[in-house]
Formats: sequence, structure tokens, C-alpha cells
Amino acid sequence: MTKVVDSALDPAVAARLKRTPDGLVCAVVQERGTGDVLMVAWMDDEALHRTLTTGRATYWSRSREAYWVKGETSGHVQHVHEVRLDCDGDALLVVVDQTGPACHTGTHSCFDADVLLAAGS
Repeated sequence: MTKVVDSALDPAVAARLKRTPDGLVCAVVQERGTGDVLMVAWMDDEALHRTLTTGRATYWSRSREAYWVKGETSGHVQHVHEVRLDCDGDALLVVVDQTGPACHTGTHSCFDADVLLAAGS
């Protein structure tokens, strides 16, 4: 799937985004019911537009250079309830209901395995 150059994203929203040199914004994905941070992904204007208009989390895969809808092949779907833009415009918070594991390794969260610091440990 070719990267969309002229997205239908609302120009007012697009104007607030601060993108990386390759046109991406970091998307932090949080589970609605638990508050767990599930994963981090990347969106360009078109991925954000698709997410906002379909309610399905859509990202830009830097490795595959293609759009992907979370759960399209795995069935581990993310139904989007909120998308928030941080105060600097360089990160998005995507609040979802997650079906199945969020991480490609099969764990609930991409942050389940490697705890580098835990207070009180």
C-alpha cells in the first residue's frame, strides 16, 4: 500500500501536528479499561485520518512501508474510543478496547517483559 501524500485529515488537526522528518507522529496506545500502555506505533496524516473516521487503529509500518489496521490479519483488533494530541503536537494518545494481545509477541502489552526499574524492588 503506497503512502498517501495528500490526506483528507482535517487541515486544522494537520496544522497542529509536529512530525518527524519522515512525516510521522508517535502514537502511544492505552487500554481504556485498565489504563495499561499497550504499545507504541507511528501514524502519518492518512493513518490518523483513517483512525479518526473508521474507529479502527491504523498505523504506518516503517519496516513494511505500508499502512496496517491493527488486528486485520491477527484478529487482535483495537477499537478506538479516544485520540488525544499532546500539548506539543508531537505525540498522540490512542485509547482503545483491545481484543486479544496487543504485542506481536503474543503478550498483552509490548511493555510486559523488560522492567528496567521498579520502585520498591
